[in-house]
Amino acid sequence: QKYIIDLAYRTAQEFILDGKHKEAIPAALHALRFGAEAYGSNSVQLVPAYLLLAEASAGVGHPLEASKYLSQAEWIVLRTLDCSVAVQCKLQQSLGLFCAAKGSFAQASYHLATQVYLASSTFGLNSLEAAAGYFHMANTFLRQNETDIANSLYAQV
Repeated sequence: QKYIIDLAYRTAQEFILDGKHKEAIPAALHALRFGAEAYGSNSVQLVPAYLLLAEASAGVGHPLEASKYLSQAEWIVLRTLDCSVAVQCKLQQSLGLFCAAKGSFAQASYHLATQVYLASSTFGLNSLEAAAGYFHMANTFLRQNETDIANSLYAQV
């Protein structure tokens, strides 16, 4: 069953990377359904599938649905005492990107700064995880015409 979950998850990821958000939704739903059967409906192992569903939903123009998936992922992470930093980083990045897409730049900056903090304190200042946070923060500041701040963040990347 774990193989099927991983296959569905990877398939959804590939569709999203190819810009085929609509096609990603059924695969991500299968990863979520099989994951819930295998690990339970409130398991932290479901968070990556929820994040994929949020990204795919946002990609097809359903922000309310994306928000629901993000909320479910956030709820699971908050309830999981031993949640890995990697999962927390992915959640913060997804929340930040969603807020930026909505134009909520202050919230986006908060979530992306949290991602950078978690990543740099766990994986190091020069880690790929921290660089991703800096990159997305830079894009957020660039969208606000804060070029100096954006350039300093791009330099961190």
